[in-house]
Amino acid sequence: MKPLVLERVHIALGGHALVQALSLTVSPGECVTLMGPSGCGKSTLLAYVAGTLDGAFVASGSVRVGERELGHVPPEQRRLGILFQDDLLFPHMSVGANLAFALAPHLRARDARRERVDAALAEAGLGGFAARDPATLSGGQRARVALMRTLLSEPAALLLDEPFNKLDAALRGEFRGFVFAHAAQRGLPVLLVTHDAQDAPSGGRVIALASG
Repeated sequence: MKPLVLERVHIALGGHALVQALSLTVSPGECVTLMGPSGCGKSTLLAYVAGTLDGAFVASGSVRVGERELGHVPPEQRRLGILFQDDLLFPHMSVGANLAFALAPHLRARDARRERVDAALAEAGLGGFAARDPATLSGGQRARVALMRTLLSEPAALLLDEPFNKLDAALRGEFRGFVFAHAAQRGLPVLLVTHDAQDAPSGGRVIALASG
């Protein structure tokens, strides 16, 4: 894996600077946490990195994975996995179909795709859930399926937009550990934005992000 690199990222809206000259490098297997109150530009920054920033914003600065510059790469080709507060599972698909949706197109053999999906479910402690309707899952189970779907897409880096925010206290701690363990196991650079200091992994770098 290669590092996720941001260099002199600047984002403004209506002449008001949200992010100014932000530079950081997230090493493979490392999680860097950006903290700040609502409205300081945390999610906006992740949207810029992911390539989905609304055209109303004015933004500049380099985003790279290793030496690969992503500035002009379409979002779907950036190979950046992202988790949001909502799990965004497709309600019209089974759990297994949700996971299979993330698999690379070149993996066409039905048996091979089923094996990858079954292995991901087993890794998440959800073996045998492939035929289940996502609506029948608990919040924690849905969150794990969302993460495994993201990982099955084989991202080069992982972006976390407060994905623990809607879970209750017990599930929140469990899912945090699940996410960080799986990201570290794959050597993924992880960029987390949150307003809650408890979300940051122990010993990880924390950067305060203040509007302007």
